[in-house]
Amino acid sequence: MSRVMDQAALVDRIYEAAVIPELWADVCDRLAAAVDGFATCILSVDSRQDVRWVCSPHIEDALNTYSRSDLRYGNVRPGRSMRLFPMSFARDVDVMTMAEIEVDAIYDTFMRPMGVGWSMGTVMPEPAGQTLIFDVMRRTDLGPFEPQHLEIVNGLKGDLARAALISSRMVFQQARSIANALSMVGLPAAVLGDDRQIIAMNAEMEALAPRIRTGAGNRVSVEHPGANLLLQRSFELLNASDAPRVQSIPLAASETEAAMVLHVLPVRRNARDIFARSMAVLMASPVGGAGLPDLGVLSGLFDLTPGEARVARELASGASVEMVAGALNLSIETVRSYLKRIFLKTGTRRQPELASLLSGLARVAA
Repeated sequence: MSRVMDQAALVDRIYEAAVIPELWADVCDRLAAAVDGFATCILSVDSRQDVRWVCSPHIEDALNTYSRSDLRYGNVRPGRSMRLFPMSFARDVDVMTMAEIEVDAIYDTFMRPMGVGWSMGTVMPEPAGQTLIFDVMRRTDLGPFEPQHLEIVNGLKGDLARAALISSRMVFQQARSIANALSMVGLPAAVLGDDRQIIAMNAEMEALAPRIRTGAGNRVSVEHPGANLLLQRSFELLNASDAPRVQSIPLAASETEAAMVLHVLPVRRNARDIFARSMAVLMASPVGGAGLPDLGVLSGLFDLTPGEARVARELASGASVEMVAGALNLSIETVRSYLKRIFLKTGTRRQPELASLLSGLARVAA
């Protein structure tokens, strides 16, 4: 009766963790305890082979090292498990020979130093397009997992799958809510997930096509080549950084279209939320008015320092480098140094292009 009650409590906890990501570490511990295991880890792998994970707290350091190691690419268990035991948990001794287990680099490098020598797991396609790997580990001295242990975890697989489905649907709903909220204040916006794919886009952003458009793989791009390069680089920085920052990309005005600035805003998700894809909001700020741009607008839109903003404002008036140096009491070399950084941050290459972009930024029409 106690085991049945414990298993019922574990099922309840799985569904709680589906909406409260902080609880997955506790689920990992409880799942391991239910089968006389040492620890559990859950890994989420996307199409770029990037890994997010959650685990029993006492193996966190080892798993952090593993998730950054190239050895994970040589793990034969997930592929064999999918082929030999689709849609179910399988023990390592069922998908590998004892000789393979004895010389496996992952066991030698990460598991055996912790006193762990056996595992069982399953591979589960996740509705948002990622692959989930559940892995339960056991101490070396206890021997391989037994058939009754396999029966317990396979009895829980349906609940784990439904929890993943719940989390995925919540992510899509959150994306739609963000896009709709920005639509209410008239701002074009799209919500992007892993691989820069669009999860949700409001009508205001759709109306900007082909200036801002979706292309192959449902990925967003912009018509101007220079601005598009800057946008794609901002996505790369977003994925590479542990603490991504808001980035802004200018779209220059044309004879028929006003200047705009695209903002890439990271949606900082809970680190334990492995079921949810990473997200960013792409928002387009229209700009209007005439005359010299406000220093605050320049600083906010392009992340310029106060000194860079003052130089940019003078350049927007059509002043030469020499004239800016005289007006601001700076050396010509200093102004040129500022100009290089301004080019980089605004995505422009030449002074006339910069002046054309900045001349219409009197205020942000938000």
